[in-house]
Amino acid sequence: MESTGAGAAAALIPFREFVVKVHSRCDLACDHCYIYEHADQSWRRRPSVIPGTVVERLAERLAEHARTHALPSVTVILLGGEPLLAGPARLRRLCEALTRALDGVAGLDLRVHTNGLRLNESVLALFAEYGVGVGVSLDGDRAANDRHRRYANGRSSHSRVLDAVRLLGEDRHRPLYQGLLCTIDVRNDPTTVLDALLALAPPRIDLLLPHATWEAPAPRPDGRPDAYARWLLRLFDHWDGLGRPVPVRLFDSLLSTLRGGPSLTESLGLTPTDLVVVETDGTLEQADSLKTAHEGAAATGFDVFRHSFDVVAVHPGIRARQLGLAGVSAECRACPVVRSCGGGLYAHRYRFANGFDNPSVYCADLKALVEGVEQRTTREAVAPEVADPAALAAAQQELTRVLLVRLHAELESRGDADWQRAWELVTAIEAETPDALAAVLDHPYTRTWLLAALGAVRQGRQPGAEPGHRLSALAAAAVVRGGLELPAPVVLGGGGLYLPTLGLLRADPGRAEVRAGVEGFSVRGEGGGVRNFGPDSEAAYWQPVRVMAGGAGAGAPRVLALEDLDPDRGCFALPPTPRLDPVGAELWERRLDEAWDLLYATAPSLARQTAAGLTTLTPLMGTGAPGEEARRGPGALGVPLGAGVRETSLALLTGRRRARLRELTEVADLYASDGEWLHESPWRAEPVPVSRLLADAHEAVAADAFRRAVGGPGGAGRIERALDRLDGAAELTVSGKAVVAALRRESGSEI
Repeated sequence: MESTGAGAAAALIPFREFVVKVHSRCDLACDHCYIYEHADQSWRRRPSVIPGTVVERLAERLAEHARTHALPSVTVILLGGEPLLAGPARLRRLCEALTRALDGVAGLDLRVHTNGLRLNESVLALFAEYGVGVGVSLDGDRAANDRHRRYANGRSSHSRVLDAVRLLGEDRHRPLYQGLLCTIDVRNDPTTVLDALLALAPPRIDLLLPHATWEAPAPRPDGRPDAYARWLLRLFDHWDGLGRPVPVRLFDSLLSTLRGGPSLTESLGLTPTDLVVVETDGTLEQADSLKTAHEGAAATGFDVFRHSFDVVAVHPGIRARQLGLAGVSAECRACPVVRSCGGGLYAHRYRFANGFDNPSVYCADLKALVEGVEQRTTREAVAPEVADPAALAAAQQELTRVLLVRLHAELESRGDADWQRAWELVTAIEAETPDALAAVLDHPYTRTWLLAALGAVRQGRQPGAEPGHRLSALAAAAVVRGGLELPAPVVLGGGGLYLPTLGLLRADPGRAEVRAGVEGFSVRGEGGGVRNFGPDSEAAYWQPVRVMAGGAGAGAPRVLALEDLDPDRGCFALPPTPRLDPVGAELWERRLDEAWDLLYATAPSLARQTAAGLTTLTPLMGTGAPGEEARRGPGALGVPLGAGVRETSLALLTGRRRARLRELTEVADLYASDGEWLHESPWRAEPVPVSRLLADAHEAVAADAFRRAVGGPGGAGRIERALDRLDGAAELTVSGKAVVAALRRESGSEI
């Protein structure tokens, strides 16, 4: 696996989260505190409480930043030391200043993280007035909490914190309750810790690894390099066994990234950080956790009086935590779990010899944790569409409907009368005969039209034919298919009117009305003349979509549409043929029969896979491979008209493989961060992204099996190398890994 070596993004990433130190002292003496017990002791040189001048300037800078970047909202976290030591008056002034400055500029999400000792009715009333969410630090039951969170004289703080959390959890205060923050100590029993936290009914739990670096590693009483992973996995099992009663951000983040989603915490994943710290004296710093590394590690040299937040945002230290994959060490970039662990918290990578260019000091723990959660959740996390063709078909049908609704939302506001009339008819058809509408929406090239029209409308371009005319034709086809007694107004152009799944209607240009009949349908023009059509009978004014048998092999599709009329069928690398004459259509159907027979005779399992779900064949110009295709709905395949029998068999096989994988990627996340890494490919001269490698391997497994079945050379070695590379690809989600595992089984090289 190779990195693309992408450098820092040129665009400035604005801050959205602001940590404000309102008091730099604390009424506890926790021996694991990163503020007072680690390398950076700058708190000693700062004022104990934030002055009013800093508050006012901070509010101005915050509004300036939000306005410059049109931020919809910002999050401000009040922190310390212990922020409640600032007192109600100082806290009120801060809340008022921030609220006033951001009024009409951006939403304000105010939060406070506290040890809870000074949380009382009057403080909660103030927080309720300004909507300040409250998170409380608590390490579990009394024994767990008292290991670290004590007063300076050694006295326990546990009972007072419990009283505060219970007060916060009362119905009148519960809207402010944000959750509990728990720092891990592997000497504590994880199930007891979780039970103690759950007893307080938190809306969320944050589990935090104790801050450590390679110079000051975390304690490991049993000496095992994965002690923290084993502790967390025991807690995960207990949490999972209880039905996951509350969100646990660490676990939720892993479950998200394993499925291809974003990280939910700064301590994991590759999501760029957007956080800045404001100290009590107004100095602006990087994340507080950096204070564990060395004196001045978090410093930027900037402050709210002389510098805007934009100036801080381009500081090299801030940028280093916004580089994603390029910001982790070479060892991490080559690791298959890096997309989930992200190299760990930036501060935890520090080593005196080379700074932060290292894996996390918790590297072994993070790898074991990611793999452990993945092993425990793969069954539930794999998208059902991967293994269930019915689920894939249903998801594809829903996707087409979603696209139609989106196009309607784009066009409805433009006052297109033709579109609105057609939409009302579609709605009526859906209510009366949904199967008739579904048959037309499922036509593969309906998707092609929707995607092209939606893209054009959003770019301010004319989407080809008038969308209202195209939708009215779709509605008319559904009326005919359903035999509905509903008049379907349509507009005929100079090239005729294509009724999806039925055929091409040629008549005088202008407005007309389509009605279903006992056998076929009728068209009434503007002048009042009526023409009747049988849907399967070719006439001077009507060219129906032909249907053909799908091959003699058992399980072959019995009926396939020969689609050489649809104006949106030109979505293949090779151009589509014009309408075939009867002799040409018969010759092609005969060749297709022979190709199906060859497939079923030599590779029956692959033939059944190819036939499953195939509804539409479109003849293409030329004799070569159809190549890459544009997006379209499921069920269609383009096949070169001039190809021989063996080439046609291979085109059917590989075309369906490509189409099925594309359909799967449209509704399920098989990989994330595609293109961040490049991989050596056995079939290509240059390294490729994981999407290309997976597509090539997916097609090659079937093509190789067919070639060997007809006596040709195999390519098992190249397939094996590709699957090995895919096994180590960090981009693959659990669903993507399930696809690769299936390819191994299919290729006969499962390990």
